[in-house]
Amino acid sequence: MAIKMRVLYASNKGKIAEMAQMIKAAYDLPVNAVDKIPTAYSCNNERVVVLMFSLKGEPEDQVRLFCQELTRARAQNVAIVMDGPESAAQRMKEILVAAGTNVFDEIHYVKTAKLSFLDKIKPEEKADLLAFVERVVANLQ
Repeated sequence: MAIKMRVLYASNKGKIAEMAQMIKAAYDLPVNAVDKIPTAYSCNNERVVVLMFSLKGEPEDQVRLFCQELTRARAQNVAIVMDGPESAAQRMKEILVAAGTNVFDEIHYVKTAKLSFLDKIKPEEKADLLAFVERVVANLQ
């Protein structure tokens, strides 16, 4: 089933970028479906956008501004994958809801290591992430 989906991330951690590529591969998405925020290609009438963040507190200005402009015309549905505390995830959710898009209630949390060479994706992490994306797709509005 082809679906109009983008996977965008705001993180300098290789594990997050690798997870974005795993989603792209699992859904056979086009080349430009995965991008770093701010994106090279703007979102336009996407059925679902998976946003992946590494945050400790408030998002950087460019990330916050991007999310404030993610209206329903650009992204009908948004799912959040968070490397960080629940408070940061809730803040991102508030920004996205205020922009007018539908935000999936469940937030998927991932943990990354401080040292990148220790940060390999475990099989259960991959399974959990892809199961989360599958739930998102199954519950699209």
